[in-house]
Amino acid sequence: MTVSFVVAPQSKKFRMFSYSINMAFLSSSDATSKLMSVKRYVFAYLFFPTDAASCCDIPAYIFVAVLPCSLYGYAEAFPDMKSNHWIEAHIHAYSFFGGVTRILVPDNLKTGVIKNTRAELVLNRSYHEMAEHYGTAIIPARPVKPKDKPNAEGTVKVLETWILAALRNRKFFTFEELNKAIHEKLEEFNAKPFQKKKGSRLSAFLEEEKDFLMPLPASPYETAVWSTATIQPDYLIKIGDCKYSVPYEFIGKKVDIRATENSIEVFYHSNRIASHVRRSYSPEPIYVPEHMPENHRKFLEYNTDSFLDWGKSVGHSTLIVVKHFLYMHKVEQQGYKSCASLMKLADRYGTQRLENACIKALSYTPSPSLKNISTILKNGQDKVAVAKVVSNAANKESSKYGITRGASYYEGGDRL
Repeated sequence: MTVSFVVAPQSKKFRMFSYSINMAFLSSSDATSKLMSVKRYVFAYLFFPTDAASCCDIPAYIFVAVLPCSLYGYAEAFPDMKSNHWIEAHIHAYSFFGGVTRILVPDNLKTGVIKNTRAELVLNRSYHEMAEHYGTAIIPARPVKPKDKPNAEGTVKVLETWILAALRNRKFFTFEELNKAIHEKLEEFNAKPFQKKKGSRLSAFLEEEKDFLMPLPASPYETAVWSTATIQPDYLIKIGDCKYSVPYEFIGKKVDIRATENSIEVFYHSNRIASHVRRSYSPEPIYVPEHMPENHRKFLEYNTDSFLDWGKSVGHSTLIVVKHFLYMHKVEQQGYKSCASLMKLADRYGTQRLENACIKALSYTPSPSLKNISTILKNGQDKVAVAKVVSNAANKESSKYGITRGASYYEGGDRL
């Protein structure tokens, strides 16, 4: 894959040149192309830590960038040719050159160019964003027209000798190690004197080309991956190992998701409706209170202490049930839903009836369920239990004095 960057010159000397950076990924999969075939010599040998005796060969795809006037080049190895690495390679190339060109001429690779016809050009969304960030225009080369970017094609052939052939017998255990070796050979390549004119690629770049590059933006482009999703009833989207909330009003809607290394953004009809700081892992969904319906927001305020305080305020038996719901799980948060449902029963039937229902449930089992308590309240068994308790208490009070007769019994004197 190749790319060309073009800078609009500001002097007569440069008006005859089309400033470009030519970029290429060398692929071992195309054995029919001499240009591509050299790719098979570049490997990163990675050893599995569980078995040092075994290893696997991982082909490294070499990205090449070249400025057209000085032929000053840049190269870097990546494990694949996916969108994130394609864009990352451009970012590193801009940083290496210390400036930005006005026009970028890539190959018609699917990673960057979705459609390129005489009538229409459709770019990968992330690729287009990168160009917007750096203020450059992307003009892909015509399909099967390598002469649209001859500097890239020619430089790749030279790099075959200077970098790939020189490293073909070496083994690398990481891509960092491989790229360090490539960078060393790249310095030699750029400093090598021209054969038919004075100077080198490096000197030509510094003297004739660098001043015409546009300045780099204040911060490099942050690589983004776009995807689409339909919002589920729990108003959550999943990115990696984490779930993030979106406004519940968009349940059932199809949204666009922009994920970078540090942030998650959600768009609906090009309007941003949610944003989150990206996390590598979270066992619980990441909610924003404003995204939740009013009745769901209360759940965020729940904690173990608040449930225990509430149970204590209702009554002793209710507190026992709350503790059972919380401590029956290894993680207390697992019982929050049951405690919240218990609070709803109190709102519906009143705290006194709930306390009576807990007394009734605990008389059956030391581990009552929410369903047990709900059934007692629904059938009014808590009222029956209270009546029996009062009756039993009265009987117990009267029976503690044994069999007694009132004064009226003795008013008639001796009845014998």
